[in-house]
Amino acid sequence: MAPPPDRTARSHGRLNISASAVPRDLMEEPRVVASAWKARVITLFPDAFPGTLGLSLTGKALEFGLWSLQTLDLRSFGEGRHRNVDDSPAGGGAGMVLRADVVDRALRAAAEGTPPDRRQWPVVCLSPRGTPFTQGTARRWAAGQGLTLLCGRFEGVDQRVIDHHGLEEVSLGDFVLTGGEIAAQALIDAAVRLIPRVLGNQDSAEEESFSEGLLEYPQYTKPPVWEGRAIPGVLLSGHHANISDWRRGMAERLTKERRPDLWRAYCAAHGRDPDEDQELWGGITSRAQPRT
Repeated sequence: MAPPPDRTARSHGRLNISASAVPRDLMEEPRVVASAWKARVITLFPDAFPGTLGLSLTGKALEFGLWSLQTLDLRSFGEGRHRNVDDSPAGGGAGMVLRADVVDRALRAAAEGTPPDRRQWPVVCLSPRGTPFTQGTARRWAAGQGLTLLCGRFEGVDQRVIDHHGLEEVSLGDFVLTGGEIAAQALIDAAVRLIPRVLGNQDSAEEESFSEGLLEYPQYTKPPVWEGRAIPGVLLSGHHANISDWRRGMAERLTKERRPDLWRAYCAAHGRDPDEDQELWGGITSRAQPRT
């Protein structure tokens, strides 16, 4: 019987084809493209990837070599014959905790060939107690060469290995998931879409929510009237300055109403009073006038 395949690491992305005197099997797993932004994910469930990252624009960018993805199977670094990766929490309590020695071996393997400068290559532990993930974090990650993500499971990760490796703890939000794989895909997507050429039209990234500290303005398309609701007339006017003013006003209004925290930060950055009684644009949608 043939030995089982080595599942320690698995790469996703475009084959880097170049002249070589050595025969190459084009059916082998894709190699990491040297110039691409890279994501390395340590996980107990490598088959969960690329998941949604392999679809749509991020999937095409992965195929074209604009970024690459490698998963490392945490189980491969486990202890003993059964490759144990966790144990009961010190001091008692429910659940299991990922072992420091197991995670350490995985992190060391993931660090091979990466720059020591964490600004160029962040090493992140996904945790509900981490710093909230923001668009600013996505921009910072996208500006580097890549990143490593450790997907937590069970009750979490032994704190000693987090401290030893200086891991950046990041949270997707104020809720708890069964593991970090879903969060990892969301965070990678947020960073990858900021890589040049991934979206095609870079204006899309510059105009969307959080790009300037504001929520995005409402969007509309055909038909001009639907269920008695008309597209705001200013958007059909062809007057670009007025359209720009409307969008800015709506972005400010929505941010002030729905995210007071973002509004206060935006006003502080622009020298404005968050409680100012500034006239913002009116209703988001308008009822179509009946024909007479």
